[in-house]
Amino acid sequence: MRKTLFAAVVFVLVLVAYLLRTAPSTPAGHTTVAQSGSSSVSTAFENHSSGVEVQGEGTVAAILPDDSEGSSHQRFLVRLDSGRTVLITHNIDLAPRLAPLGIGDRVAFRGQYVWNPKGGLIHWTHGDPAGHHEAGWLKRLPK
Repeated sequence: MRKTLFAAVVFVLVLVAYLLRTAPSTPAGHTTVAQSGSSSVSTAFENHSSGVEVQGEGTVAAILPDDSEGSSHQRFLVRLDSGRTVLITHNIDLAPRLAPLGIGDRVAFRGQYVWNPKGGLIHWTHGDPAGHHEAGWLKRLPK
């Protein structure tokens, strides 16, 4: 009887471990906006969504000073083709700086959107070394 119970417990633990490993990578409470491009950011903004994965591209409208409180972040404003602007906060402790970067450059991004009344911000534009967060990216597009 003990051997059967032990085998059942081991089976359940193996099954739980398997299910946790094969679960989708989007964290609980976060969703992925189905559309890509500026429309996904616009949808997130209009719905006051935060914690959604978005992807898009736009033109650098302003270069801001790095944020050095806590992890260092490269910061710049991107004007989307829709006219809306978003703040990109790119963690340069975890990923290389996007450089050289100037006003008028075109950039593409994937990251997590956080709503605010000014247009929102996008962070997690890099991989997560702990593997708990969906990986984002950031790249300069050819002119």
